[in-house]
This record gives sequence, C-alpha cells and structure tokens, in this order.
Amino acid sequence: MVQVTPAAAPVPQSRSRRRTIAVALAVAIAALAVGVATALWHRGGDDAVRDGTAVLNLVLPDAQGNEQALAQWRGKVLVVNFWATWCAPCREEMPQFVAMQTRDAAKGLQFVGIAVDDPAKVQAFAREVNLNYPTLIGGYGAIELSKTLGNDLAALPFTVVLDRRGRVVDTQLGPFKKAKLDAVLARLLLQGSQPPAAGS
Repeated sequence: MVQVTPAAAPVPQSRSRRRTIAVALAVAIAALAVGVATALWHRGGDDAVRDGTAVLNLVLPDAQGNEQALAQWRGKVLVVNFWATWCAPCREEMPQFVAMQTRDAAKGLQFVGIAVDDPAKVQAFAREVNLNYPTLIGGYGAIELSKTLGNDLAALPFTVVLDRRGRVVDTQLGPFKKAKLDAVLARLLLQGSQPPAAGS
C-alpha cells in the first residue's frame, strides 16, 4: 500500500509582513512615477546649457528631397522640434509654433521640424496647418539623435532650443507649454538684440 503524504499547507504570512511588502511596493511605484514625471516635465533649463554642434551639423532632406543643413540657421534662436503626423500631441502644438514663427521671425527666431515620418504625409500636414517653417525628414534615425540630446524615453514630441551661439539651452519632452516657450524665447531673442557690453 502506497502512503500518500498530504501536501503541506502554506504558512500564513503575518499581517505586519504583508503591510511591509505593501508599503515597499507603494514606495517603489511612487519613486518610479516621480522619475517618469521628472523626465517628462523637468528637462533642460538654464543650468543645463550644452553644446549644440550635433544639431547644427545635421544635413537632412526636406519633404521635396532637397538636402538642408541646419547650419544655415546658425546665429538665430533655433527651435528644433522632433515630431510625426501620427503623433497627436505633436499636431496639437504645431499651430502655436506657426504663430510664434510669424510673430518673431524678424527678431531672429527660426523653427525647424524634424519629422519621423513619410515625406508625402509631412507635405499633406504642412498644407493643412499652413506650416511656415522648414520641416526636414529624419526618419527613425532622428529618434536616435534626439536621445543624445536628452530624449531618454525616445518619445515624441521632443523639442530642443538653441541660442544664437549654438548652445542647447532648453529641451522639452512632451508638448511645450506656450507660456514656458514664450518666456524662453523672449529671453533669448532679447539677448541677441542688445548691443554687446563694453569690454566684452
């Protein structure tokens, strides 16, 4: 006769151990949420000035297939926006960029779009929103470039702001709030319009 030993019943965990695990899990989730929020909304700023040579050295085709060097806009306040037609937040913020380009072009502002998209779709969308600034075709390689500029999540939209000296002075992952971008641009455009200080 074969004797069958009943399976051991699980030992119940104490309430304090379960509470400790629940608290640790809640703390871990909160830390992750804070990290993601920080990455999304607090990128760049005045204390994060970086060299923008990688951006200015880019040569990409426009939607008509003509090569365009970003260096042609050296000396301007340059706003480079990585976007795609399939990206809803990208589409929503672009009319604001069109308005800012119209308003501040004479002061030395230049927006440039880098699309992670098909040229035909880019052309159609450009007509739809009356795009008044160049948009270049970066393809999926543009995402890799944006990662070197701080787009750690490889998400869109991602925007880089360069001053007249070609330095990256701000980056934004996710839509750029109008008030924030207005403040950044006003400061940078004013800097370029002032005569140099004596002895500088």
